Order: sequence, then C-alpha cells, then structure tokens
Amino acid sequence: MIDNNVNALPQSALNQSYLVYEIIVEGKETRLMALFKGIDVSKEDVAIGPIRSARHYFVDYALENDAIYAHLGQSPQAENFIKTHKVADINGQAYDTGKAKTANALFWREKSKKAPHNAYTSINSILEISKQKKYETTSVQKSLLHYVAKEVQFDETAKQANKVTIPYSGNHTVQYLYDETTQRYTRHSKGKKQTDELTGEPVTTKNIIISFIKNTTLNDGENKDRQDLDNLKNAEGYYITNGKAIKITCQKQVAGGQTKYVDSEGNEIEVNDGNTWINICPLDSKVTLE
Repeated sequence: MIDNNVNALPQSALNQSYLVYEIIVEGKETRLMALFKGIDVSKEDVAIGPIRSARHYFVDYALENDAIYAHLGQSPQAENFIKTHKVADINGQAYDTGKAKTANALFWREKSKKAPHNAYTSINSILEISKQKKYETTSVQKSLLHYVAKEVQFDETAKQANKVTIPYSGNHTVQYLYDETTQRYTRHSKGKKQTDELTGEPVTTKNIIISFIKNTTLNDGENKDRQDLDNLKNAEGYYITNGKAIKITCQKQVAGGQTKYVDSEGNEIEVNDGNTWINICPLDSKVTLE
C-alpha cells in the first residue's frame, strides 16, 4: 500500500512494479497498491514507500492477484476482510522501528519526510517476513491480464488517447501523456509530473485501464469518511495503450475472484507486454481522452 498524499511524494519503486491500482479513499484522496514480481534481490534490494494502511477493497484486489499484502495499519473493515479471507498479509506495525533505516530494519522511517508519510519497507524485507510467516512466494495462478507478445495496435475506430485526464475529486486529478517515441505514458499527479524517488526518472506506464465503480461513504459509526466500493458487478471502462483507447467492461463477481476485462464483443482484451496502471475512479469522474 503506497501513500499518495502530496506530502508522500515522490514515491519509491513505482517504476519497478508491474501493476499499480489507484482507488479513492477518505478525504477525496487516492491511495496506490503496487505489485511486484520476479525482482532479483540478489543483485539489488528495492525500497518501497511511503507505506500506508489497508483498506478492504484494496485487499480484495490483492487477493485476485494472489499477492502477499503489505501495509502499515488497517481499517476495521480491512482487518475483518483479511481474517475472513485468510489473506497472506504483512502489517508493518509489527516491524516498524519508527527510526531511520538500519541493516536489520524491516520497516523504517525516512527523515526526509514527516510522519505518517515516511514509512518504508523493501522487497527483501517482505520476503524475509514471508519466510517467517511461511507464506508461499511463488504462484501458479493465472495472470490477471492476458498479456501478448505481439504489439497491440487499435485501428482507426478506436478513440484517440494521447492525453488522458482522470479527475478523482476536486482535490486530485491524474493525467497520462503519451510519448510516441517511447510508446509509453508519463504520469502526472496533482499538477506535477510524477518521478520515482529511487531514480528521479518520470513514472511511466505502457498500459492504462480505467474502471468506473461507485464509491460510497461507510456508515461505520467512526465518521472518518472511509469509503466502500461497489465492485462486485460489471463496470464500464477503457483499455488504453499506444495512444488509443477502446471501451471495455470489467467483470468481477465475487470477492477475491479475478476481474475479467472484455471488449465490446465480449472477448477478453489482449494487453501489451509492459507495466499497467489500473485506475478505479468514481462513477461521476469526468474522464477525458484527447
């Protein structure tokens, strides 16, 4: 779970992840969930962060990717979801030193940022804790997305999508700008180009999936504006790659079950090899494709 508050920027390791989810949370902000696989930590460990707390609908999407779910704290709803579905989770609160990184630290704090926007972990830390907890670190589950080796190029009937604007709320708008030379999108957030804290390079992606899903404020008696997500049904959206977009339907039937992304003819979409951002946005989000 990655903090997306302005005080958390820039984040570390988003460019090293193969899949990132962005979903609305309380305060009209969004939070990110970055997924990693196949990283050779014998060559270099990868610091990840800032890490934030769990929300139940993110745990659902972690489950559909057969992922170990790492976070720092949790909402009551997320805690219940984790227990009910027996999720392989790592709550960093049990390992957080509250201090600067040391050789043995599994979760630590960076002095360059202020709490609560300064907690970090690493791939090696997650693997070490997973070993302690006897979690599986390999998976035989089918990939969520149907990646193909050939380059997916949409024809002239597809919508132009060189500039993609996603207003999550009055507080937060995301933009993706397409570069024909690299055939990738550069991500902009809160009016600025996003960069990777590890390298200083722009945060980019090959693929973008947009899904329009109703969010509502939970009536949990705590008045913290926590959100719920009505995601166990078909949702309309877009698949965007190489400067073009097609309309898709995102089909999810049960909690933990994999979402199936299909085109207008009901066929599972073919996705270009490369990383993907899945932007799950409110129903009333005025998304524009230019």
